[in-house]
Amino acid sequence: MIKCVILDDELLAISYLKLLCEQIENVEVVKAFNDPKVFLNEINEIDCNLCILDIEMPGMTGLQVAELISGSKKIIFTTAYKEYAAEAFDLNVVDYVRKPIKKERLIQAFEKAKDLVAIPHKKHIIEWNTNIGRTMIFTEQIAYIKTSEIDSRDKDIILNDGTTIVLKNLNFKNLLEMLPSKDFAQVNKKEIIALSSIKVFSTSEIITTIQPDGDHFLKLQIGEAYKQALMELFGK
Repeated sequence: MIKCVILDDELLAISYLKLLCEQIENVEVVKAFNDPKVFLNEINEIDCNLCILDIEMPGMTGLQVAELISGSKKIIFTTAYKEYAAEAFDLNVVDYVRKPIKKERLIQAFEKAKDLVAIPHKKHIIEWNTNIGRTMIFTEQIAYIKTSEIDSRDKDIILNDGTTIVLKNLNFKNLLEMLPSKDFAQVNKKEIIALSSIKVFSTSEIITTIQPDGDHFLKLQIGEAYKQALMELFGK
């Protein structure tokens, strides 16, 4: 069963979309919103697995909303404007449906969503758009994560075997929500370390087991804002 929430600033569009959804098997509209801020205040408390977001809205776009919830909810975008397609898919959404919405096209989008929501969310797997396409990464294989030097919106994941995979357009807040909190810690504004990769640590520095040049071990500077959380993580 797909339990969806609708966000669109036009009440007529909401009514029409709800009517279409009611005609589609195994789809339930749990709630609808016409204000992005109200939606964001309530979405984490709602039992749903999919959000249908309009892109063009006053005050905050659907793209901005998606950036804040994409780590926890599957997303279908609706819009009358085709120029947003590329940016929408950069956010790892299920589908992008042009207005005026046709029932047959909406059914196609829900079929894609069913395959994704049917897979139980497992914290030990990250699923995201990367430099090699849509990718599933086992978190126990991750040694270290840093902000990409090429594009700060991207994150470089370094695996235990030295392989680098680039997560496209993902902020640290959403990334940390996808990682098991007991296994990873943010060290500063630009770096996250797997606890299994820590060799030695002090109040200001972490020496890792990672050898980027095959000789010296990678050292990370602990940011002031992250010291307390790190100490608590290690029971100090």
